[in-house]
Amino acid sequence: MLNFLALDKLIKEALIEDMPYGDITTDLLIPQDSVSSAIILAKEDGILCGIDVARRVFEILDERTEFRKTKSDGQIIKKGDILAEIKGNTRAILKGERLALNLLQRMSGIATATNRLSQLVKGYRAVVTDTRKTVPLLRMLDKYAVFVGGGKNHRYSLSDAVLIKDNHIKAVGSIREAIKRARESIPHTMKIEVEVRTMSEFEEALEAGADIIMLDHFGIDDMKKAVERASGKVLLEASGNITPENIVEIAKTGVDIISVGSITHSVKSLDISLDFTQM
Repeated sequence: MLNFLALDKLIKEALIEDMPYGDITTDLLIPQDSVSSAIILAKEDGILCGIDVARRVFEILDERTEFRKTKSDGQIIKKGDILAEIKGNTRAILKGERLALNLLQRMSGIATATNRLSQLVKGYRAVVTDTRKTVPLLRMLDKYAVFVGGGKNHRYSLSDAVLIKDNHIKAVGSIREAIKRARESIPHTMKIEVEVRTMSEFEEALEAGADIIMLDHFGIDDMKKAVERASGKVLLEASGNITPENIVEIAKTGVDIISVGSITHSVKSLDISLDFTQM
């Protein structure tokens, strides 16, 4: 869920970036007491996410802003739908327009992409999760959008869980030794995940007592072998080049988790606009 204290901080910093010394154009052209009405409009189909984030942008600029949302996060939206109606100080609306849309469009794009993949594997064991491949400082919003789109969140940060990856293994010397070191220090509430790239590495991680094993860039046949060999003793996560074209075949192998970096690192923003209706 969103932390609104952190959200306000993020929005204020983004507004400072966008207008460090004010909005020259708006401040020169628009009287201070001007009031206008506007709508936020969907220009393509998708899953809405971030409407309350957009609202907060305008409220921070002018607490008197009237923002009435007509759609909520998680709802399916169609091209032409009015998502919100705004009435308030014209300067505030103009100054907040770009930031509000940037965040709303990106979050809705992530939710839409996640929903598409989640619907494809509906009925299978696997759940779609995100990764840490997010825009720096926007992780809270990116991961919230994944959740709204029907996906699950992987670890939020490096502090959340043990995930032993290939370079950790190279630095330590072996999967077995890496798991041993981690197990000696972590609390009983924490699990250990290990990334493997071959069946021999998978066998080593399984025998060394990993709780979760990430099958990185495994082929379908090897995924099936891993699922059969694990027999439900550990959670199995498929990762690497997951697309709408191959995700169903991956889900059919019986893996528990499918992590997809592209839903945050290269997502297409949903087309949404803000249009003035009355000046």
